[in-house]
Amino acid sequence: MNIDPDDMILDFSAGTGRNALLMHKYLSGNGEILGLEISEQMIAQFRKKTESFSNINIVNQRIDQPFSLDKKYDKVFISFVFHGFPFEIQKNILSNARGALKEDGEFIMLDFNEFVTDETPLYFRIPFRIVECRYAFEYVERNWKDIMSEFGFGHFKEQLFFHNHLRLLIAKG
Repeated sequence: MNIDPDDMILDFSAGTGRNALLMHKYLSGNGEILGLEISEQMIAQFRKKTESFSNINIVNQRIDQPFSLDKKYDKVFISFVFHGFPFEIQKNILSNARGALKEDGEFIMLDFNEFVTDETPLYFRIPFRIVECRYAFEYVERNWKDIMSEFGFGHFKEQLFFHNHLRLLIAKG
């Protein structure tokens, strides 16, 4: 993610705080992480895991509905949540990410890469079909760089994992 020590990071659907703690390792005392989460159970776990760090916080905030924050962020991060929303809601999330970023900020998405489900190896296809929601099947067949470009994102970088089925996609805002 190329985290700079003074980065301000917004963590969409922050969950239990695991990713925030991983990102925090790269921050100085001037850097900050704000998690957005709607599950009270996740928020409680997040707070418990991060209570010793004054520069990691969490608020109860939906990412799928329009919102605005008091400040802008260097990075907006989302991990394995985006594919679980309908396309119209995914567009709201992209709009929220773009609106939360500083000029030249980065939207960083760790999720499935684009692929045709029926063309993937059985060891991946079968678990994918069993575990994933219906929106994931639509998500993997869309060209996200083109879609994200419509929201003002560009200069894409990506890292692929697990035989190119998973991707860390970084887009400049």
